[in-house]
Amino acid sequence: MRNEIVPDKAFTVTLRLEPEGGFTVRVPALPEIVTYGADKPEALALAKEAIELSVESRKERGEDVPDSDAVLLRSVTVSAVE
Repeated sequence: MRNEIVPDKAFTVTLRLEPEGGFTVRVPALPEIVTYGADKPEALALAKEAIELSVESRKERGEDVPDSDAVLLRSVTVSAVE
């Protein structure tokens, strides 16, 4: 068996600043992932680890690994209700 070269895959993540400090991270393409870090570098490092584990687990189970490119993030502005 020869080793295949697999290109790197980028995933979109969202970071939410929490009132108590730190960041909650979600990965829209992999909804099973929710992680937290005390600061941005830690949050992103933990997200990367969670993504790698999720992708590995999905492959072992024969499940598809979705493309992050299929996720579009946009902001919607609404008027404040008083």
